[in-house]
Formats: sequence, structure tokens, C-alpha cells
Amino acid sequence: MQGYWLLLPLCWLGQLCVAQNLRPQIANPKLATNNPTLTTIALEKPFCVFDDSLSPGSSYMVYLYAMADSASTVSSAVTDNSSKPLNTTFQDTNGGQLGPYRVALFNVPNCGSPPLLADVVNMKKVSDVLKQYLFRVGDDVTCLYDPNFSGVCNPPLDEDTTYRFKYLLVDVVAGVVKDQTLWSDPMKTRRVKQTSTIDTWPGRRSGGMIVITSILSTLIFLLVVGFLASIFFFVMASRETSTETTHESQTTQQAVPTSQGSSEGVNQ
Repeated sequence: MQGYWLLLPLCWLGQLCVAQNLRPQIANPKLATNNPTLTTIALEKPFCVFDDSLSPGSSYMVYLYAMADSASTVSSAVTDNSSKPLNTTFQDTNGGQLGPYRVALFNVPNCGSPPLLADVVNMKKVSDVLKQYLFRVGDDVTCLYDPNFSGVCNPPLDEDTTYRFKYLLVDVVAGVVKDQTLWSDPMKTRRVKQTSTIDTWPGRRSGGMIVITSILSTLIFLLVVGFLASIFFFVMASRETSTETTHESQTTQQAVPTSQGSSEGVNQ
């Protein structure tokens, strides 16, 4: 992992890891491919970041906050005057545009026994390992619209938007913040690619080729329609010819008895 893993050896050797000097880091691309996406950003969890702030016998949780990047983001507070963490939500802050909102809360990662990186290559273990290492912001597509949802909502982020993130260590019993990181460096979600730059396998199509392909598709459609129309008119014409032939045959058959009847009357 990028930022935190550089500090882990120092923490394990007993040297000081001060959370106030650290920032949340974007996930290593080897662990989280296609990151960021249009609506999500995967972060490294804070392994060994808050260990010096933990007191024996106390209970702690890590809170994660997000905010759309602006000139005031780095100075935005996530606590009130009594050092309690803000309970602001995605809806309260217009998706982080008006201030920081709480994205998630989870247990403090265990610095003493972190997941084994070797397990990442094990298909049976990779999912659990990545969940222990990483947290994906914007991963819940239903919580905003679920009337029965009662947890911390982590809805999709806006595309092509820059965000910053912050971790807090919260004493669950006292309900106060014991430690926190700095705001992260800016991280930007992806934007929808323009038509002229859409990648296709095995190569890239230009905007002109896409237009030509569309025209050819339209012409083929018109040819198919014309062919079906020809078959339809041919079938209808065949039915009309068959009807006319049948009518002539019936008329001829009716005329023969009349002729014979007239002849008999004359002979008599």
C-alpha cells in the first residue's frame, strides 16, 4: 500500500506514528484496479495510525469523513465545540458540497496482525483481505432510497468531482474524538468519456468512424426494410391474382348450364 505501508515498519519497531501528520491515501492500484471510478474512490484503511492514542480498556471506532474539495476544505472541522464528531450526512451537506459528511464507521484496524498480502492472490481469500485493507467511498447505491436503512449512508459520489477525506479516532463510551488525520490530498472521480475518445478492443475508434458505422447501420436497416416490403407486396399480388382466377372459373361454370337450358327449349 502506498502511504501507510511506508510507515508500518516504524510503527512495528515502536517508533511514534502521529495521526495528525498523516493523510488518508488512495488505494494501491495493485489492490484496487479501476480506481477511482465515476462514482467511487477506494482508500487505504488507517493501519497503525491511531495506535498511540488507544487507551487500555476503552472502546474505539474509526470515523471516515468526506467533503468536496474547495479552498476551505483543509480547515473544515469535523467536530463540534465539545470535541464530538459531527453527525452530518450526505443529504445535509448536498453530497459534501456544503461541508464534511460522515461516510462510514468501522473498527480500528489491528496493527499487530494485519492481513497477509500473499492472500491477495488467493481467490478464496482476496475479497476478505481487500475488505480489511480498503474502504470504498460511494459504494452504496440504495441507502438514500431505502426507507428502512438505519446505518451510515455511503452513496455514490459525483462524477468528475474532487474530494478530500479524513479519518477520526472516536472514543465510543465518551463519544469524543481522541485523534484524527489531516485531510487527504485531492482525489478526483472519473468523468464519462466523450464519444470521440471511447476505447474499444482491440483498438480505439475515432468519432468519424463511429459516424460512418452509424450511417452503415442505418443503410443496412433500410435495405432490410425494403426487402421485407418487397416480399410483402409480392405475396399480396400473388393473392390478388389467385382471387381473379378463381372468379373467372366460377363465372364460366355458371354460364354452361344456362346455355344448355336454352338449347333444349328451342328443340322442343
